[in-house]
Amino acid sequence: MIGLLSYYISEKPNLGTQSLPRFKGKMMVIPENSSIVIFGASGDLTYRKLIPALYHLYANKQLPENFAILGVSRTEYSDESYRDKLKHSLQEMEKTEPATLDAFIDHLHYQAINTSDTADYNKLTARLDQLADKYQFEQRNTLFYLATPPSLYSVIPASLAAHGLNDEQTGWKRLIVEKPFGYDLASARQLDKDIHEHFQEHQIYRIDHYLGKETVQNLLVFRFSNAMFEPLWNRNFIDYVEITGAEFLGVEERGGYYDGSGAMRDMFQNHLLQVLAMVGMEPPAQINADSIRDEVAKVLQCLKPLEEDDLRNNLVLGQYTASDVRGQHLPGYREEHGVAEDSRTETYVGLKAYINNWRWNGVPFYVRTGKRLPTRVTEVVIHFKNTPHPVFGQDAPENKLIIRIQPDEGIQMSFGLKQPGAGFKAKEVKMNFHYADLLETQMLTAYERLLLDALNGDATLFARSDAVEACWKYVQPILDFKQDPQSLFGYACGTWGPKECDDLLQRDGRAWRFPCKNLTDTDYCEL
Repeated sequence: MIGLLSYYISEKPNLGTQSLPRFKGKMMVIPENSSIVIFGASGDLTYRKLIPALYHLYANKQLPENFAILGVSRTEYSDESYRDKLKHSLQEMEKTEPATLDAFIDHLHYQAINTSDTADYNKLTARLDQLADKYQFEQRNTLFYLATPPSLYSVIPASLAAHGLNDEQTGWKRLIVEKPFGYDLASARQLDKDIHEHFQEHQIYRIDHYLGKETVQNLLVFRFSNAMFEPLWNRNFIDYVEITGAEFLGVEERGGYYDGSGAMRDMFQNHLLQVLAMVGMEPPAQINADSIRDEVAKVLQCLKPLEEDDLRNNLVLGQYTASDVRGQHLPGYREEHGVAEDSRTETYVGLKAYINNWRWNGVPFYVRTGKRLPTRVTEVVIHFKNTPHPVFGQDAPENKLIIRIQPDEGIQMSFGLKQPGAGFKAKEVKMNFHYADLLETQMLTAYERLLLDALNGDATLFARSDAVEACWKYVQPILDFKQDPQSLFGYACGTWGPKECDDLLQRDGRAWRFPCKNLTDTDYCEL
């Protein structure tokens, strides 16, 4: 199986590329010469994700011949001191090659400005002019990455526009915005309006790193390119769908931020609804950004609106409590640093959702996410209906398809075969595929893939304005309902969430799959 974007990049014409070198046997698109401006350059995201991703792209010869990376934040650094800091960070976190690392570091620059002061952006304009001369850019192509607090998401675009840095007459200008895209439906709409006052939709790249994962992209190729699955991907053959996004970690040092966010905003509204859309969307007319994002928006707009009965009976909100797990005492959520002692912020969400269209009418999608669960795993489980045969259908094992997004990326198919011996009793057997088995393939990390796509102007895996609004519109009733004093249930660290979420499936005669650390099922699950 190939990743959707590996195919897309090798096939898509007219991207204004310089050359098409081979990368691990595939043709890869090299972006045009450009400047990459990272706001929040002294922050954790830049050190942990963005600079390592750019280094790996450079090491694999996937960045242009001429490029400049300009870090921007309030902290005072010189080019040399900033380079030293990032060099040491890369050497500690990544496997680097000295000559390659030194050559990459030479492309790093730094400019301190007050990002809240529009007048101070004069310094940024002058520095970009200087870099354009240094690197002899014929076009002033610029990628702006907002690795900043959300409070600056409206401020920075307005300040860039005030200095003409959104003008594409001299080259493309693109803006990457990290989640969260708003705090609720009203704020998301306002943010969208604010940014669109200065940047057009084709310039805006709303990044969701889940969509950069190879296995999320492969959902589309797996679904639509295989005749053994595509005809079965509907209500006639599928009984129900599970989507799990579990984390073993708690809030760590993010208690103050998380207490104002919760699992609904942090994971459900963006990551898991995007995965649901990939599972449920119709086939795109073409493999391009517009066609694929059209179908994503359509399926999100088809989500059955949550009414009072759904909120009372099909939604479970939970919060983890203290427990001893594998010999370690784990504190409860309210004991975490930065969390209010009487906090009612949910660390767990379980929901039974429906998609109101022909393909999925009546098929429940059970979605859950939580912190301090037994292990870190994100997967989709497709449960097929039982065979209608009156003899062989009795006590036959369930047919299911497990698509593991992280970790141990792969696919498992479960079906029935005859149990050895007398009679015709069926026994469950499994077939496993692991991405790690594709030795000839080097998968890009999510940030590597998405940065490369943004530099190439490929918005396929970035959230579009209408899809973002559809997600917020769907979850807004839950955000309102969270104020209900009886809507929060406790669960001990190291368990799979509140028992009420088990009841959610049990009353339908179903049960959650309890995924272990490895894709292959075992009798032992990490607890």
